[in-house]
Amino acid sequence: MNKNEVLFKEIIVQVNALIDSEKIVDLNEYIEELHPRDISEILIDLQEEKKIKLFEVLPLEVAAKVLDDLDSDMFTTILSKISIDHKKRILDLMSQDDMVDILSDLSEEKRHEIINLLDKELAQDIKELLVYDEDCAGGIMTTDFVVLSKDITCYAAIEYLRENAPDAETIYYVYVVDKNDKLVGVISLRELIVSKPNTIIEDVMSEKVIDVNVNDDQEEVARIVSKYDFLAIPVTDINGKIRGIITVDDIIDVIQEEATEDIYKFAGTSESESEYLEDIKFFPKVISAVKARLPWLLITLIGGTLSARILGKYEGTIKAYAAVSFFMPLLTGMGGNVGTQSSTLTVRGLATGHIDQKNAVKTISQEMSIGLSVGLICSLIICIVAYLWIGDFKLGIVVGIAMAANMLTAATIGTLVPIVFKRLGVDPAVASAPFISTTLDITGLTIYFTLTTTLLLKFS
Repeated sequence: MNKNEVLFKEIIVQVNALIDSEKIVDLNEYIEELHPRDISEILIDLQEEKKIKLFEVLPLEVAAKVLDDLDSDMFTTILSKISIDHKKRILDLMSQDDMVDILSDLSEEKRHEIINLLDKELAQDIKELLVYDEDCAGGIMTTDFVVLSKDITCYAAIEYLRENAPDAETIYYVYVVDKNDKLVGVISLRELIVSKPNTIIEDVMSEKVIDVNVNDDQEEVARIVSKYDFLAIPVTDINGKIRGIITVDDIIDVIQEEATEDIYKFAGTSESESEYLEDIKFFPKVISAVKARLPWLLITLIGGTLSARILGKYEGTIKAYAAVSFFMPLLTGMGGNVGTQSSTLTVRGLATGHIDQKNAVKTISQEMSIGLSVGLICSLIICIVAYLWIGDFKLGIVVGIAMAANMLTAATIGTLVPIVFKRLGVDPAVASAPFISTTLDITGLTIYFTLTTTLLLKFS
């Protein structure tokens, strides 16, 4: 257990003690020293009655930030236990993008119940954001931002920011629009402050604005922000009008979400399985895990059945030359490993933008060369092992050739499948370990027994 974990446990003990002793003033003072994210984690560890007692002593702004970090279940549980007036004041202080994320996970009834507590302007903004798919730029943007007209002076701009910026998500960058609200430029807060007061914004702004469309996939947005090291990026519609901004904290969440999703897919399960870990009941855990894993295992089952059919087709070969069966697990295992390595690197390259349609052929050729190179080295080793073990030079040659061919095929399929999926608009991570391994089991056995039948039996 590291230092932070020990400290967190001590905080939990102290908070529980203060709540049990009903020392509300001391609890309030103690909580003031903690970060809202830490308070969110503390709430998760407390019993329900104590959660409410702790939440009720939080200042409104802190309470709003704490709600931003909670999942939809905890969010609704806490709101259901506090007064309507308290709800309204806290909800009005929450960040729009985080509220939209939570509301999108709620039932239609619960969603309307919460939206009806908001003031009309905020409620309208939330409704507009909920229209967008949660995985696109519109779904993660916020409309809490300020824009400047290109025709005003820097002095007027600073005065405008003083009045309107407190409600904005961020003002490190200030976006500039024309009279039709079309995005035409960007200026940093630093540039605005150091410019002469009477300078017109249009004269000092940068016209090279990098933006994203409301319908762009969140993974593409994350790639752009990461590439240019932005703290925020504007979101525009088809007419070039600015509709919102996406800040770097949301991008970090997207990167974590996408990486987690890809890991689950590579493991042959889904992200929904992680939800059952938070459930204390036995049967919901089991049911959730079965739903998440079964589809991929059925794919493996079908692939295994096809592999068995292939073995049945070459039953005569196995009977005539039983030693060939000794190397089947080795060949399929090595092929699966190489294929998984290639697919993992390819999927990651596609996600980061290092692999695109322009260099796809180069990437495939490179992986094929690597597969062939490691295949030749491994084939030489297994050829010698087979000869020394079985004492049959021809069998060693066949196993060696099959090994090289199988690893070349594995590297090709492991690279080609994710690229093709990307081209077809399918998530490349679907080319997961079970999918690739099952495909390579079938191709590997086919290659091996074709070579065995041709080189050992027909020419013996």
